[in-house]
Amino acid sequence: MKPRSRPVGTALTLALPLLFLAYFFLYPLIRILWLSLSGEGWADAFTRPRFIEAAWFTLWQATLSTIITVAAALPLTWVVSRFNFRGKALVRAFVTVPFVLPTVVVGAAFLSVFDAGLWALIAAHVFYNIAVVVRTVGGVWSRIDPAMEEAAAVLGASPIRRFRTLVFPLIRPALASASAIVFLFCFTSFGTVLVLGQGRLRTLEVEIYQQAVNFLDLPVAAALSLIQLATVTAMLVVSARTQQRASTLVLASEARLPAPRPGTQRIAMRGILLVSLGLLAIPLAGLVGASLDGNGIGWRSLVTETPAAVEPLPAIGNSVGYAMVASLIAVVVGGLAASWLSNRKGGRWFDLLLMLPLGTSAVTIGFGFLLALDRPIDLRGTAALVPLAHALVAIPFVVRATLPLLRSIKRELREAAAVLGASPSRVWREIDLPIVARALAVGAGFAAVVSLGEFGATSFVVRPASTTVPALIFRYLGRPGSSSFATAMALAVVLAVMTAIIVLVIDRVRGTETGMF
Repeated sequence: MKPRSRPVGTALTLALPLLFLAYFFLYPLIRILWLSLSGEGWADAFTRPRFIEAAWFTLWQATLSTIITVAAALPLTWVVSRFNFRGKALVRAFVTVPFVLPTVVVGAAFLSVFDAGLWALIAAHVFYNIAVVVRTVGGVWSRIDPAMEEAAAVLGASPIRRFRTLVFPLIRPALASASAIVFLFCFTSFGTVLVLGQGRLRTLEVEIYQQAVNFLDLPVAAALSLIQLATVTAMLVVSARTQQRASTLVLASEARLPAPRPGTQRIAMRGILLVSLGLLAIPLAGLVGASLDGNGIGWRSLVTETPAAVEPLPAIGNSVGYAMVASLIAVVVGGLAASWLSNRKGGRWFDLLLMLPLGTSAVTIGFGFLLALDRPIDLRGTAALVPLAHALVAIPFVVRATLPLLRSIKRELREAAAVLGASPSRVWREIDLPIVARALAVGAGFAAVVSLGEFGATSFVVRPASTTVPALIFRYLGRPGSSSFATAMALAVVLAVMTAIIVLVIDRVRGTETGMF
């Protein structure tokens, strides 16, 4: 009987994640598809000027945001990937801060400094995504052997020619991958567009939300959701292929990087750092400054809100509670999925299925929840939808954090334990778990960060009595008066600090072998 227990246990590690994804992801998508076929949803989506304009705006603003992000990030990437200098780890951490901030907080930060509008939106996208380019491209650029460039310089190649003929061909796959990811984030931007667009700028995300919530035109919202999902899936495929190419270009260790040479090189490095970090600091400083306006009325209102209004402190408690539940669900489902994948050489179909919720529009996920989750138990009027939606988006982080470590465990260890009579659960408990525990903690931390800042799906499924901090920030920004604006800024600072603390803990817990995106 012992030999049969292992296949049964292995099947169970696949069953729970597959059932979770089938019910909370695939089934809502099927319901969206079915709804889009009723009425004239597809005809309206492709013919009405309003939707054509929204689709065109979504496409060109994402393209423009991506181009500017890459152009702004490349000089900073050159500095942090080609030189060793004092404070380099701190610079990397500071550059990463904007990316982990909730999108509503980013929108609020730019609203505290700039007038709402297109260029504020583009700037916010650059601010939010610059870390993607620095980390993705820098990971390859930092491992190009400096001796190759030095040899080219000795042979008379100018810096521009060295970059064009030597460096660029090597970093091109990573650059393409980073560009695809940035485009994906800008294409599906929701919270930032709502805050900085203020109804005048409409992307497909905003249109899906407005058609479903404000106009109750569900077939059109469903058709737009599927159009966006098709675009996002195509970008995920492009990103995956370019990442595979980039992974083959590791040429040297970052430890061999030189210090900047005195003179022009050092001046250029310091100038790039000063300008880049200064620009990144402006929105953050503006956010803190705006929260202190009016003699700190925004901070006082966090604890003195009238009973008739939505209270900030309960919203903070709700967000923390949702984050804890979402992290638990994501760790269980994602850990089991990673365990199954680690025992398979194939499984690419399942890996892609696990990644799809991360790339799918959060608005589409929230919309699908409202359409589908009415059977066998009607969850649509309960607070359970919020952590479930957050966990669905967070599961890929857990998988990516744990899968490399699980695959590093020698198969012989598990087989020896099985021969000695250990059940699959005992093998997992005594061999896999001690090795992967740290990675699971990292995955749980990322799941908490995702949950704290998630706004797209939450805007569909949250209820007034159980609202979250991002939803409350947006609500305060929609109210007139300086006190409401100051309260929104104070809440944004609280959310940013909570997120930053979790990220700092993750960096301390994460080992060098823990998987990352």
